[in-house]
Amino acid sequence: MAVMQAAFPPEYGEAWTRRQVEDAMLLGGCHYGLVAAHGGAPGTNEAAAGFFLSRTGYDEEELLLLAVDPACRRLGLGRRLLEQFAEGARTHGAKRLLLEMRRGNPAESLYRNFGFNQIGVRPNYYRSATAERIDAITFACDCH
Repeated sequence: MAVMQAAFPPEYGEAWTRRQVEDAMLLGGCHYGLVAAHGGAPGTNEAAAGFFLSRTGYDEEELLLLAVDPACRRLGLGRRLLEQFAEGARTHGAKRLLLEMRRGNPAESLYRNFGFNQIGVRPNYYRSATAERIDAITFACDCH
């Protein structure tokens, strides 16, 4: 939760609450991955520097959340989390990976470099703290 609070700008309201994360995990079909600042799994009593949360649906795996602590960005941790996400998706039988993000999200280049391509737009889907409406962009890539 600390990584999420640090990683998501509050003006967009993208961070989930603890309850939302717990509810997603209880529904089943949700998976997560953690990464430490050194790029591997966090050891005992070692803080996570990033995480992802995903959901399996038929032959697709949807990335619900991905966050890296701002102090640990530009170290390849986002890419490592996407690799974990794709590996897990293959294990769950997924053929395609999906995600949605707000237009202007700086993580777009990370996703595109991983192989995601835009497949749709939801106009004015998100609302900022100042009531500005922002498009949601949907992306997909083959499960590689």
